[in-house]
Amino acid sequence: MQIVESILSLRGQIKTWRTAGETIAFVPTMGNLHDGHISLVKKAQTLADKVVVSIFVNPLQFDDKQDLARYPRTLQDDVKKLMQAGCNLLFTPDADVMYPQGFEFHTFIHVPGMDDKLCGLERPGHFDGVATVVTKLFNMVQADVAVFGEKDYQQLLLIQKLVSDLNLPVKIVGAPIVREENGLAMSSRNQHLSDAQKQQAATLYASLLELKQQLMLGVEKSALLQQFHLNLTEAGFTLDYIDIRRAEDLQIVDLAVDKELRLLAAGRLGSVRLIDNIACNLA
Repeated sequence: MQIVESILSLRGQIKTWRTAGETIAFVPTMGNLHDGHISLVKKAQTLADKVVVSIFVNPLQFDDKQDLARYPRTLQDDVKKLMQAGCNLLFTPDADVMYPQGFEFHTFIHVPGMDDKLCGLERPGHFDGVATVVTKLFNMVQADVAVFGEKDYQQLLLIQKLVSDLNLPVKIVGAPIVREENGLAMSSRNQHLSDAQKQQAATLYASLLELKQQLMLGVEKSALLQQFHLNLTEAGFTLDYIDIRRAEDLQIVDLAVDKELRLLAAGRLGSVRLIDNIACNLA
């Protein structure tokens, strides 16, 4: 596996692969890799001849400076995992490479329709930071396909819209959530949970499954959301939201018309913010 830090080195290798007629898949990450990330690499390997992974902790998408400061940097372990997974190239730019003009004078990308709902409301500026860094990485890597996990479902839709609106020549593929044995969605944030909190956190997924079951039985939406908000609060969560949205764009649903749904929840256990979601088809 090659490891490069500069755009020049990255593009040199990309050009070599292109000349050889090889296709390229891309998995952008912020490092601190777990089995969920590795599943994205494995998915990428089925989609192209070569796989590029990036590791960059992007300051622009952190609305909480303390959250940025404590985000784990585990590059040596990440390199070992990627080598074992068969990654072809790891791109590890620093902030000077990504934002040579600094943050204050940098061009931002704003994708409308995502910052006014769910995680967009709870994390002001977050999705502008995501859209900006992803656009830059797409331009640097110039991949044929990019793979993103469905755990960050709102982010996945944002990137799909970004690519469509800006006519970027990359196909976006979503990959299923990878879970712990108790159902907890794998996340770099999970390591900040105690063993007891990890068991507590599994309530988030269990609640979404139960919400789906009740919804398919025809129980009224607002009553369901009130009940499950209360259930999760009693389970120890400081809940940001639990909601039922239209799967294609996360707009508010009309259950008489909309059948492809996404059930989403986000909240904190102590200082750790967790998110989860599941699909629901009422057709």
